[in-house]
Amino acid sequence: MDLQRSVAVVVVLVLVLSTSLVSAGDIVHQDNIAPKRPGCENNFVLVKVPTWINGIEGSEYVGVGARFGPTLESKEKRANHTRVVLADPPDCCKTQRKLSGEVILVHRGTCSFTDKANFAEAANASAVLVINYHTELFKMVCENESDTNISIPTVMLPQDAGTNLENDLKNNLTVSVQLYSPLRPLVDIAEVFLWLMAVGTILCASYWSAWSAREAALEHDKLLNDDPDGTLHSEGVGSSGYVDINTTAAVLFVVIASCFLIMLYKLMSLWFLEVLVVLFCIGGVEGLQTCLVALLSCFRWFKHAGESYVKVPFFGAVSYLTLAVLPFCMVLAVVWAVYRRRISYAWIGQDILGIALILTVLQIVRIPNLKVGTVLLSCAFLYDIFWVFVSKWWFDESVMIVVARGDKSGEDGIPMLLKIPRMFDPWGGYSIIGFGDIILPGLVVAFSLRYDWLANKRLRDGYFVWAMTAYGLGLLITYVALNLMDGHGQPALLYIVPFTLGTFLTLGKKRGDLKILWTRGEPERSCPHVQLKPLEEKEQ
Repeated sequence: MDLQRSVAVVVVLVLVLSTSLVSAGDIVHQDNIAPKRPGCENNFVLVKVPTWINGIEGSEYVGVGARFGPTLESKEKRANHTRVVLADPPDCCKTQRKLSGEVILVHRGTCSFTDKANFAEAANASAVLVINYHTELFKMVCENESDTNISIPTVMLPQDAGTNLENDLKNNLTVSVQLYSPLRPLVDIAEVFLWLMAVGTILCASYWSAWSAREAALEHDKLLNDDPDGTLHSEGVGSSGYVDINTTAAVLFVVIASCFLIMLYKLMSLWFLEVLVVLFCIGGVEGLQTCLVALLSCFRWFKHAGESYVKVPFFGAVSYLTLAVLPFCMVLAVVWAVYRRRISYAWIGQDILGIALILTVLQIVRIPNLKVGTVLLSCAFLYDIFWVFVSKWWFDESVMIVVARGDKSGEDGIPMLLKIPRMFDPWGGYSIIGFGDIILPGLVVAFSLRYDWLANKRLRDGYFVWAMTAYGLGLLITYVALNLMDGHGQPALLYIVPFTLGTFLTLGKKRGDLKILWTRGEPERSCPHVQLKPLEEKEQ
């Protein structure tokens, strides 16, 4: 149990670094301040650019449409195959030779985007492909008040895509493209499943935590009843296998997580991501074996194996049931780590390990009262906003989003995320949620159910249903905001914390329980072994 508690504490300090929801296809935001006006009022949309080289289908690239010009077709079958030619001069800032409806490939720089489009349109080009001088996408806006009456589409390509097309053209190959922008569904089924996973994980973890707390309280009451002189007293939190967070630890928790996030941002690379994968696998194995042992111990066939122990070097006393399930957990983690980049459904293994890890952390780590929960969530609330939004002012990019996506590592992102592939999204990608968005509010939700059970409250009269509903609504609003913001990263705790914490505090104040919730965290019981009803009687 000591090893288990140590793993949980270390994992909790690391998990909070991934507390933002992120969407694929993010675009650089330098031009958000440019106002819309007639002729320059398009929404920025991603554009699919499939290519054909000498009539043979080639690579498909992704660009971004400009704020000016006509809107692109949304259906692939309606988009025309059009030949591509090079601009002369390459920046297209001077009059071009007459074309016959080709797409013109130009370099970014020297003059404005609208000037390039006007010169291309005057040369009878059907569209403009602008090669960016960076690998990311850039928003093209109208830089001048005039010359915005442009009737051909303009699309920005990342540097690597544009360079490939330019090299093919310089090698006298015939290059043709299609330009179309398929519409994203308003709600993808992946977001629904991810919402259910997050809510279901907190629900299961809360009942597991409340059950354990109730069993511990009943055992404590029995000891008090058998020892009327009071010679037996608690040995502290550590002896019960739980880790209670205090206010100081809650504040330090966010400070340490911020330092760790900066370290990840600065050191993010392929080798460093591999280190995170190893740490995730260790935590995932520990979490999965804990969950499986707890689940199998409920069946009488495995109960004896769960209560029989053998001494193992370094680990101490370990149950036979743990030794039986541990190889399975290790194999699952190793298989996921080895094949996570090779098979499309590797996300299933990541989610299994992640959910098991979250359940174990929420079972071991607890907040003793609402005061600690308020401090923890408030600090996490500010932490999330700062590293998603405010960090752009210092680092020119969102530190949280860069780390979560693994932009500097060459992979899909850090493993401390639950993820599901977007099933009906033509742009693909994953819907993801950071572990911190589940664990941190989950600590408060689990606390509410433990309080309800110890106070012998029915579900409708307690706080758990309200806290659970508030969390679900907060997460739902997060996804709504994610869609309204064109899929750009959103700090989930920005929406979850006010809903969850605000509901709990308001309801506690209204019912007159706020003082007890804030300080003691459990109801007063003058004669605990009499007042605490058995669970079976309570459920009736």
